[in-house]
Amino acid sequence: MTAMHCFSLTIENHIAHLVLNRPQALNTMGPRFWGELDAVLTDLHKNKAARALVISSTGKHFSAGMALDAFAGSVQMDDQSPEGRAAIFDNLTAMQATFTKLETLRIPVIAALHGGVIGGAVDMVTACCIRYGSKDTFFCIQEINIGMVADVGTLQRLPKLVPLAVVKELAYTGRRMGADKALGYGLLNEVFDTQEQTLEAALQCAAEIASKPPVAIWGTKQAVHYARDHTVDEALKQMGWLQSAIWSNRHVAEAVTAFQGKRTGKYPDLAELKSFTDLA
Repeated sequence: MTAMHCFSLTIENHIAHLVLNRPQALNTMGPRFWGELDAVLTDLHKNKAARALVISSTGKHFSAGMALDAFAGSVQMDDQSPEGRAAIFDNLTAMQATFTKLETLRIPVIAALHGGVIGGAVDMVTACCIRYGSKDTFFCIQEINIGMVADVGTLQRLPKLVPLAVVKELAYTGRRMGADKALGYGLLNEVFDTQEQTLEAALQCAAEIASKPPVAIWGTKQAVHYARDHTVDEALKQMGWLQSAIWSNRHVAEAVTAFQGKRTGKYPDLAELKSFTDLA
């Protein structure tokens, strides 16, 4: 287990499990949260140990969102000069990039949710691939309640997941949306009675994903995300290039043989990524 201030991380049987572990602070997102999450996701993207990532949390709420006291410290929101406002833009861009790493990670990301998914936590989980929740889960675009616009991904990703009118209602009012409604709109894949059952289901899903050829899972994630933001014709053309790039007769033969033999297939991991900066 890798211990951090805001998280703990384990990797077992090709499944990475990242846990928000500041329940006493309602798992709010301060400067250390962003630094640790960015570093973890960067490492998971480069190494080949994990084939799926599960994110869960501790305490009463999954996360109460941004730690507002952070803005009274080293991160100043200076609106008194064009230079200060330019710095706000750059800070927001960096935070947006961290959550985008969840979306662009080479492996699928499964969120196991409970309690409040508030403010910045909505930004975070909308960048995940799959969302399971316990029956006490609720979502709240909290930013409007404190006089600001949600700015780290919610307003960009949530309309891709639920009807636009629902997004507008939540974003304009700051109301809470419970698990049943979230399930009905498709924001949650499934709802469970308890937090423990939710995590168990997320880990089971991760295990199923980890049993498939990693490069085929990688290709599937690439294709789905590309199709979301492009026309059908463009996405079909991208699919042709993608499939031709990663096609493996060996993987297909192994998958068929494993299915017929009622066993788990054996596939190579994704290649470890090494950039020029790593080698310098």
